Amino acid sequence: MNYIDLSIEIVKKESFLCIGLDSEIEKIPEFLLEKEDPVFEFNKRIIDATNDLAVAYKINTAFYESRGLKGWESLKKTEDYLKNFPEILSIADAKRGDIGNTSEQYAKAFFKNLKFDAITIAPYMGVDSVSPFLSFKDKWVILLALTSNVGASDFQFNYITESQEYLYEQIIRKSSEWGDKQNMMYVVGATQAEHLVRIRKIIPNHFLLVPGVGAQGGSLENVAKFGMNKSCGLLVNSSRGIIFAGTDGNFANKAREQAIEIQQEMKILLKKYL
Repeated sequence: MNYIDLSIEIVKKESFLCIGLDSEIEKIPEFLLEKEDPVFEFNKRIIDATNDLAVAYKINTAFYESRGLKGWESLKKTEDYLKNFPEILSIADAKRGDIGNTSEQYAKAFFKNLKFDAITIAPYMGVDSVSPFLSFKDKWVILLALTSNVGASDFQFNYITESQEYLYEQIIRKSSEWGDKQNMMYVVGATQAEHLVRIRKIIPNHFLLVPGVGAQGGSLENVAKFGMNKSCGLLVNSSRGIIFAGTDGNFANKAREQAIEIQQEMKILLKKYL
């Protein structure tokens, strides 16, 4: 999926919702544990209930890798199932980042074999750790830029006197030379919405993947106000607030209700700021 396709889908669905499939097996409804692959069955029902409302799904690979081979099988089946919806962007939230030849193998794993559309990458090791992912046509690299976790202040907000900018700004500025808006996005936490103005001065046209709305306390209104560009340029992720909205046999309908609530707010915000 390219930049134009994603922008069109946002307008069509009146939504910039990304649903995070952080499908922790301990939290899925108990009756699903009788299934051959409980996590895949859970994901499938969530996708079936919400695919008309979401423009992207983000699979946090940690919740699958932690389960060994069974987890990888659930991940593969989920990604394969998402291919039934080619208009939806599939994101591997894998947070990889290593030396060039290792990154080449990660890129093959997630883009060639698992066939994800996008992957999250830590840019700390520089251009040679990122470029192998950028070599794949019609795929996206989503670089960690400004996060919402407690430790974000350890490095990301270090102020560089010479350039008069924060370290996260320097990372965005430099890395934006490696790709363009067609193949690179950035992760910006919703709880850092006030910094979106600074970020948009550096990358006015790129898409931003924004976690942290809902359970983590980020404001969707502020994200749209400060982060939206003329193509929307936002994918706002909600995970636990949607997928674990229900705990019984009605869990998929509860997930849909929560997704509708967010999508309706997004519809208003698109009309207001787009």
